Order: sequence, then structure tokens, then C-alpha cells
Amino acid sequence: MDKPTNHKAWFLVLPVLVLVAFSAVIPLMTVVNYSVQDTFGNNRFFWAGLEWFEQMLRSERMWNALGRQLIFSATILAIEVPLGIFVALNMPKRGVWASVCLVLMSLPLLIPFNVVGTIWQIFGRVDIGLLGYTLDRLGINYNYTQNAVDAWITVIVMDVWHWTSLVALLCYAGLQSIPDAYYQAAKIDQASRWKVFRYIELAKMAGVLMIAVLLRFMDSFMIYTEPFVVTGGGPGNATTFLSIDLVKMALGQFDLGPAAAFSIMYFLVILLISWVFYTVMTNLDRKGG
Repeated sequence: MDKPTNHKAWFLVLPVLVLVAFSAVIPLMTVVNYSVQDTFGNNRFFWAGLEWFEQMLRSERMWNALGRQLIFSATILAIEVPLGIFVALNMPKRGVWASVCLVLMSLPLLIPFNVVGTIWQIFGRVDIGLLGYTLDRLGINYNYTQNAVDAWITVIVMDVWHWTSLVALLCYAGLQSIPDAYYQAAKIDQASRWKVFRYIELAKMAGVLMIAVLLRFMDSFMIYTEPFVVTGGGPGNATTFLSIDLVKMALGQFDLGPAAAFSIMYFLVILLISWVFYTVMTNLDRKGG
């Protein structure tokens, strides 16, 4: 017997669809409109076709920003995912200390992005910052405002401090869902610690790890506030990622056409890489299962 379909449920979803259309679809169509037109002011627009897209594809500035962005996201994933797994494996599973650890791990995630940037901007200063002052007293020449390597290290460490908790909490949730019978069977079979991790814990964390990797990739690829507050994209263009470069182009130079084309290409790159991540990890999960 077929289950009757209640189409009235769509009325419950309708407010959300209207909200998404107002906050996402309409601005997206506006960006698309700007990306294929040119203006000389006075709200007079002229059809430009794919001119701005061709200009961006030939832009060395955009490719350099994309290269910096990919290096940053790859570095973040290479550090935060293994570190988050390690932290989750060493967190207590039950008791008061488990609750304390969960609260402490959640604290960095509650801090707004601009506050995180301000904290690390002050923290790294040589004159008043604890980190900068300590390194200076130890004889280490550290200055994130003038040295590109120091700026990169500061931004990466800041992001690791801010977001490793998310990976750790997701992995911890995956570990908590593993029945005790799995560990008891592994103990009876005298399985090594590595085999328990490889065939039980890591296999059961595959789903949450996929979510963690996707979330951290998208967040790191769209990062703007923290590095902008700390370094402003400098020194020079050392930490000018795609988002910072886009804002400079749209608001600083007021090149609306190129900026609109840039933003659409930016969106498509995120969508494409996220789809590749999802497809690869889903296939690996199926093979592993």
C-alpha cells in the first residue's frame, strides 16, 4: 500500500525558501548582472559579455591570490585534521573531566572572527604582546608586520588555535558512537593499538571526518576577517588571500565588473573542489565499508 503524500508540508518549508531567495539568490543574480556589464557612472550600463571573465583569467594577480589560498587551505587541513583526531583520541570518554574538556574545546569556537584577529594582533606585537615580547627576549627576530614568513606562521597558528576544536569535537562524537563490543572483540583478538585505530576508530570516524574536512576546507578557503585584522593582507601581498583581494577590488578600487566576475569564479572554485572532496571521500568510505 502506497503511503499518501501530504503536500501541505511544503507550506512549512516555504518561509525558508523565501528567506534563502531573498538573502542568496537575489544578490547572486545582481552579481551575475554586474559581471556581464560595464558602467561609466550615472547608473548607465553597457553589455560587456564575458570580457571581465577573460580579464580575470589572464590576471596574474588573481592566480597569485589563488595559489596563496590553496597553499593556506592545504596547510590548514594537513595540520588540523591529524591534530583534531589526536586530541579526540586522548580526551576522556566519561566523567566530569569529559565535560570539562568539551567546554574548554568549545570556547575558541564561540569567539567572533574579528575578536580572534584582534587577540592575535595584540598577542604577536613585540611591544605589548606576550608572544612577540617573549620571542624578542629569547633573541628570535619575529615581526609579522614586516616578515612574510612570520605573517604566514601567525595566520596559520591563529587558525589552528581557532578551529582545531571543531575537528576534535566532530571526531569525539564519532568515537563516542562506537559500541564497547568492538573494543572487547579487539582485546580478545589481541589487536594492537594501531589496528584498533585503523580498523575500528578511523573507520567509524570516516563520516564525521568527511564533514570536518569539507567544513574546514570551505571555511579556510573563504577566510577573510582574521588575516585582514592581523596583517591586512601584508606584508606586501604575502597574506592577501582571494577574499581579501576580492574586497580590495570591489570596495577599494570600485571595479564592480571585474569583482563580480572574480566572485563568481571564486564561488565556482569552492563548489568544484568541495564536490571533488565529497566524491573522493564518499568513494573511499564505500570501499572501506
